[in-house]
Amino acid sequence: MREEELVVPVTTRPAMRWGSDAIAHLLSMLGLPYVSLVPGASYRGLHDSIVNYLGNSDPSIVLCLHEEHAVAIAHGYAKVTGRPMAVALHSNVGLMHATMAIFNAYCDRAPMLVLGATGPLDAAQRRPWIDWIHTAADQGALIRNYCKWDDQPASVEAALESIVRANLLTNAYPQAPTYVCLDATLQEAALAAEPRMPSFDRCTVPMPPAPSSEAVDRVADALRTARRPVVLVGRVGRSQAAFDARVRLVELLGACAVTDLKTAGAFPTRHRLHPAPPGTRLSPAASSLVRRSDLVLSLDWIDLAGTLAGVFGEQGGHSGPTVISCTNDLALHNGWSKDHFPLPAVDIAITAHPDLLVDALLASMVDGESQESDGWPGHVEGARELVETGGDEITLSRLATALRSALAGHDVTYSGLPLGWNGGDLDVVGPLDYLGRDGGGGVGSGPGIAVGAALALEGLGRLPVAVLGDGDFLMGSSALWTAAHHRLPLLVVVANNRSYFNDEVHQETVAAMRGRPVENRSVGLHLRDPDPDLAGLARSLGLNGHGPCQDAGELKAALETAVAQALAGEAVVVDVLVGASGYPGNHERPRDGRRG
Repeated sequence: MREEELVVPVTTRPAMRWGSDAIAHLLSMLGLPYVSLVPGASYRGLHDSIVNYLGNSDPSIVLCLHEEHAVAIAHGYAKVTGRPMAVALHSNVGLMHATMAIFNAYCDRAPMLVLGATGPLDAAQRRPWIDWIHTAADQGALIRNYCKWDDQPASVEAALESIVRANLLTNAYPQAPTYVCLDATLQEAALAAEPRMPSFDRCTVPMPPAPSSEAVDRVADALRTARRPVVLVGRVGRSQAAFDARVRLVELLGACAVTDLKTAGAFPTRHRLHPAPPGTRLSPAASSLVRRSDLVLSLDWIDLAGTLAGVFGEQGGHSGPTVISCTNDLALHNGWSKDHFPLPAVDIAITAHPDLLVDALLASMVDGESQESDGWPGHVEGARELVETGGDEITLSRLATALRSALAGHDVTYSGLPLGWNGGDLDVVGPLDYLGRDGGGGVGSGPGIAVGAALALEGLGRLPVAVLGDGDFLMGSSALWTAAHHRLPLLVVVANNRSYFNDEVHQETVAAMRGRPVENRSVGLHLRDPDPDLAGLARSLGLNGHGPCQDAGELKAALETAVAQALAGEAVVVDVLVGASGYPGNHERPRDGRRG
């Protein structure tokens, strides 16, 4: 990443003189490499300390055009690394801008250390007008329901402890954002003496909970008697070692693995024991596997109850396979957010990190032990079925084929895929091949998450690629300026159907339910007349822009050029006009007419 050049270089760290110097020093000690921000007067003290005390290094500033993007970039960084970066938000107004992105990160269980600020809490210290409207008595209340922990310390010493605690909590499983609001006066106060920094030797991130030996024995016994086991692989560890352990366990069990497009790549999608492509919901092939199974092992699967209800047609329970659930997600559940989903009916519930259960099960298995599976899974109907149509229009599946061809021979990380993407068009070989969705379904998150992924992937020899819908791109496009500004290589492909097409499907569903004209489904949803110039918008932000591509020949040429530019270190956007006919979203109509 190209860092901002200091006009006056900081060759040696100056004396620690201000409250914000102490806070900046602590951030450096915590090993936070970046802080994404939009400048704001409420933390001008901290900004100065990062630049003129730390020399804009560890953390260095990642400059953004919107607070929502600042959080989304930290979200994308965490999706690659599993670690937090810092975010700075300007007073109450910056936090209000950022709320949706924080909600996304919370639902996605992504770590980040969010630093807020407020005008002086001491009214006697406030400047006229601006400090008053930018001061709130309890800023954390804005996000407390979708934030793991928050604090508003009243002294430098308290702020240091608060930031250490926030860092520990955001890193602890299950991960989620934490928030510390820093009073402007606290930041700008002169230090009487250099404060004592916390001792990190005795302030370590808590170990994730492990399953008890009794729980491991019960699960192992159940798995040994199962003949048609299915493993639902959800929110699990992102390391290569954890990935390989899951594959080994599934192979030893003779089980079938099922994965989900909402979560990051967690199992090889072309493996013989992963016969059904991933989807946002279970595909018919995956549903068939679960229906035919005699045991389901859920590794922190998102919405286990809803998934089983979709297969067995029962909301509260079922008479099908034995169900084992391993998750500690209930540690974050609260009364405001309903991202805990319906209560699943399970036979064995284990409160532990799913990776630790996998490791314990592998350790409990005798060398050479493997399961007989009665020919399981056998033939899986529709395992690699793709939706395709005739004609010359570019469909999402044809776009996927063209992308695979243009990217052949290169290691790629997909930071996002549009809702209509068919899971059969996704090849996952390792844990960094696909990063999952944004968690909260907040449109506009894709560009910022893509930039954060590019930041984290820099120097790893992998090309970050984001395939975004046009609505998502238009809502968050200014986040891409940060990629151009900091010289981050990135390829963004916009699957442009010139519509909020997911809602077209919903409007058609409602009209059909009510006996009204389905032909009117696009009213108020088409992004046309005028058609936004997406490539021109990209160029205006300092990126390379190509398109709109309207046929296979244009698409092939544009992708070849764009991939070459991205591999050379540039940020590139390709606008691809995708036809609505044959769009997989057409075949996943919501059953109840609700938004989703």
